[in-house]
Amino acid sequence: MNYTRTQLILFFTIISLGTILTRALPFLLFPEKKEIPKYIKYLADILPYTIIGMLVIYCLKDISFTNPPNGIPEIISIAIIVILHLWKNSTLLSIAGGTLVYMLLVQFIFI
Repeated sequence: MNYTRTQLILFFTIISLGTILTRALPFLLFPEKKEIPKYIKYLADILPYTIIGMLVIYCLKDISFTNPPNGIPEIISIAIIVILHLWKNSTLLSIAGGTLVYMLLVQFIFI
């Protein structure tokens, strides 16, 4: 599909304004000297864990325990993530290690 010059300018202008607005809105709503409401502090404390939980559920939603490989690569990768995190307490290492193990398992072992 070909867009006209006017459509492209309008599109990028709207996208740019939306991005600027979402970046500036927190500073406009909560200036430095104004105290942040309690419910916003609560959301800041609880949302990271909620989002991680949602990502885990999303990543595991298509596992089939009745069809080969029966979720074995995912279970092994989750175990590696937990072990690495308990051992080194490094989120980046846990994610990278679990991803590497999972990719190796599905590419070379559970073909």
